[in-house]
Amino acid sequence: MRSALRRTFLRRPSTLAERNFVADALRTETVGGALLLIAAVVALIWANSGWSDAYEDLKNYRLGPESLHLNLSLGSWASDGLLAVFFFVAGIELKRELVVGELRSPSAAALPVIAAVCGMAMPALFYFSVNAGGDNLDGWAIPTATDIAFALAVLAVIGTNLPSALRAFLLTLAVVDDLLAILVIAVFYTEQVKFWALGIAVAGLVVFYLLQRHRVRGWWFYVPLALVIWVLVHESGVHATVAGVAMGLLMRVLPDKDEEASPAEHLEHVVRPISAGIAVPVFALFSAGVAVSATALGDVFTHRMPLGIVLGLVLGKAVGIFGGTYLAARFTRAELNEDLAWADVLGLAMLAGVGFTVSLLISELAFDTDPGMTDQAKAAVLTGSLLAALGAAVLLRIRNNRYRALIDAEDRDDDGDGIPDIYQEDARRAHDAKLKQAPKGFGGTSGD
Repeated sequence: MRSALRRTFLRRPSTLAERNFVADALRTETVGGALLLIAAVVALIWANSGWSDAYEDLKNYRLGPESLHLNLSLGSWASDGLLAVFFFVAGIELKRELVVGELRSPSAAALPVIAAVCGMAMPALFYFSVNAGGDNLDGWAIPTATDIAFALAVLAVIGTNLPSALRAFLLTLAVVDDLLAILVIAVFYTEQVKFWALGIAVAGLVVFYLLQRHRVRGWWFYVPLALVIWVLVHESGVHATVAGVAMGLLMRVLPDKDEEASPAEHLEHVVRPISAGIAVPVFALFSAGVAVSATALGDVFTHRMPLGIVLGLVLGKAVGIFGGTYLAARFTRAELNEDLAWADVLGLAMLAGVGFTVSLLISELAFDTDPGMTDQAKAAVLTGSLLAALGAAVLLRIRNNRYRALIDAEDRDDDGDGIPDIYQEDARRAHDAKLKQAPKGFGGTSGD
């Protein structure tokens, strides 16, 4: 029996049922986050082993057509190409939130949007305050990003009893954070724009939108068009991940009467396993391989640039998100979901300091001409993300245990009659209160 199970587990998924099982697993935050973590750990071990030269050779191995300016290293293909798939899924999530989710109502969207903005502004201020007067201000955006995959994975693992509203808050915040990060990359980390290529790419996006609007179906239309748009955006000088989020935002999220699911829902269902199982882990494999030593770790806390990143992720995110949410709820009409407590929001704010994927990407863009600074920035991102995740895990675990105790109390049935005791106690109290309010001689004993 054991050998049969082992063969089933180890062999390549060859049947439809097995392939569906693998794909469904990759759609869960825990599996996607676990693969991301494994890839990062493998990269760190590889880059600090005796085979570090092989890691660098693989990362810098170039392939692709030179005539299209696409003779890129594998590391560049991962950050420019595969990560565009990740941002395509993020764009679909944001579009769905805008149309049918938390962002469709201004009052409901206000808090997570304000939290996202403050959660990006405050880490940047922390970074500027540490690096004021220095030459490393280009890295100000590194601690501003939140990693959706990691944050949701941590929440899924430790928050089994936390309110579902907390996940919705984090998802909305992280999606808005990703959109703002893409805008930051496009505006501040694009040195020279070829407007002819960008113009044709915009025209391609218009065609993409019209195909959606006129209900044109068939991957043979969309896949070639998406590749052309991506090539043009890459050629324009704007980071190619912008193409992914733009196409995600143009997807149609409301199904027609004759459709079981909208194109956005269907495509996200298809693409998410590719994003979680291939795109993001491969990017992490080529980006997280930083040479770590006692000296390098010491530099994280003694040099201003990496220290600014760590403080921005660990403190800036927490202060910005929690402070922005509290002030908005205190002085505006925005209201915190009644299922959430402020301690929950603080745990979420700390968890948002996990800035792995996008922070590593911005590290490469900010210091692209200085590999040493890039490695320092990446080491700081890994350190800050780890500290933020550990702090959030402790607080959210405490909150999770509290909610679990409340759930256990509600489900308690000492008399074994199938009805939770708490409801029987409420019924008895209501009955006793009714008897006390009843006129004398009605519903009670008179003593005769």
